[in-house]
Amino acid sequence: MALFDTDFLKKLEYLSLVSRRVFRGQLLAQRRTMQLGGGIEFADHREYTPGDDFRYLDWNVFARHDELLLKRFQEEEDLHVYLLLDCSRSMAFGDPPKFDYARQVAAALGYIALADLDRVAVVALAGDIVADFPLTRGKARILALLKFLEGLEPQGSVTDLSRVARNFVHRGQRRGLAVVLSDLFDPKGFQGGLDLLRHHRHEPHVVQIVDRREAEPAIKGDVELLDVESAAVRKVTITERNLRQYRRIFQEFLESVRHYCHSHGIGGTLAMTEVPFDELLLRMMRAAGALE
Repeated sequence: MALFDTDFLKKLEYLSLVSRRVFRGQLLAQRRTMQLGGGIEFADHREYTPGDDFRYLDWNVFARHDELLLKRFQEEEDLHVYLLLDCSRSMAFGDPPKFDYARQVAAALGYIALADLDRVAVVALAGDIVADFPLTRGKARILALLKFLEGLEPQGSVTDLSRVARNFVHRGQRRGLAVVLSDLFDPKGFQGGLDLLRHHRHEPHVVQIVDRREAEPAIKGDVELLDVESAAVRKVTITERNLRQYRRIFQEFLESVRHYCHSHGIGGTLAMTEVPFDELLLRMMRAAGALE
């Protein structure tokens, strides 16, 4: 089945229609900035200082209290949405492959943002940034975005979120929502890369992609294990005790991601590939308070 078939596009349109603002609340970066005058919504006053524009003086306040105060307004800015998509080889695992699932989620998020007139970019990553879809705006750009996502393939070796984040933040682009779509299998730890994004005032949201067989493997006995990222092969004997230890360690890993997101006040979504992508998006919208 094609990754982005007609049925998929119909689901994207439905998701766009049921969401008033998918990128709201915990799911998104704040899109309002405080400016003097010319805005759309009154915020507060500040004292007049020599050189300020008289057009923004609040003459009603002056008439009543003989005080020179300037009006301050809030003004909406375009939200910049950066989709950081893990293309490392571990993402090829699963049925459906985690990589296909992540691309569908990325396409859905991009579609909704473009329909909402936000600006969207995709950064494909593995050990470093491996491909880019530059910032774009407007619903007419969705086909170009889908074509870019379809052309990506799992590549590189191990994931290095710290290196990717370092190169990403040094581009000098405007701050925005940085959605990380990854299994987070980073030998150095996922925390460093997310820390860099936060410290440079991007707002991360983690979508951790997991296949059920990773959490609950059904293998036992003498097996040969292949590390899909490093290509290392190891012959081992797996017992029931080994499986219990593995399941415990994997659950601790999932909990470490949840704890990191909670403790730093950033959005985090556990995405099991058995859950249809549109159901996942609806769940994310509800969590963010974005549905009507």
